[in-house]
Amino acid sequence: MFADRYVRDGSWRSKGPIPLGRSVGGKTMGVLGLGGIGRAIADRGGAFRMRVIYSGPRRKPEAPYEYVPDVADLARQSDYLLVACKGGSETRHLVSAAVIDALGPTGTLVNVARGSVVDEPALIAALADSRLGYAALDVFESEPNPSPALLQLPNVIVQPHQGSATVETRTAIGQLMIDNLSAHFARKPLLTPLG
Repeated sequence: MFADRYVRDGSWRSKGPIPLGRSVGGKTMGVLGLGGIGRAIADRGGAFRMRVIYSGPRRKPEAPYEYVPDVADLARQSDYLLVACKGGSETRHLVSAAVIDALGPTGTLVNVARGSVVDEPALIAALADSRLGYAALDVFESEPNPSPALLQLPNVIVQPHQGSATVETRTAIGQLMIDNLSAHFARKPLLTPLG
C-alpha cells in the first residue's frame, strides 16, 4: 500500500526511489495461537525462511516449531508477532503493554484474531512513542469504528475485518458445516467438534 501511494501521489517522481524495506527472510515470527489459522501462517513463514516460534495455552507436540510458554518472552524473541488466538474473556488484552514493549521499536504486531486480544490504548501509545515499530491490523476493539488516534498513525496498516473474505474460504466454511451436519445425522464423529 505504501508503494502504491508513493507512485500515485508523485513521491517517486519528486523524492526519488522508494526507501529500502526489510526482508522477512531470516527474521523471527512469533505466533500467538497455533490453531488452524496460526499454523497455516506459521507454515507460510517457514517457507520464507523465517524462524517460527509460538505460544498458546499448551504445547502442540505435532508442531515443528519451538514452544515459548510466556507471551512477553515470545514477543521479546520476535521480529513479527502474529496474533491468531481466540478472543473472549480468557484472552482479553493478552497482548498487554508489557508484551508490546517486549516486541520493541523495530518489531511489528500483526493482529488477525480479535480486537479484544490487544490492549489498543497501549498499542496506540507504543506506536506513537516509537516503542513499537509497526502494526498491521484487520481487527479492532471497536469494530467497525477503529480509534481515530490509531488511524492517524503512519506506522499502521489497517484493513476491515476480512480474514475469511474470499469465495474459496466461504465456500469451504459452508461445506464444512454441511459435512459436520451430515456426520451428526449419520451418527459419525464430527469433523470439527466443539470442546
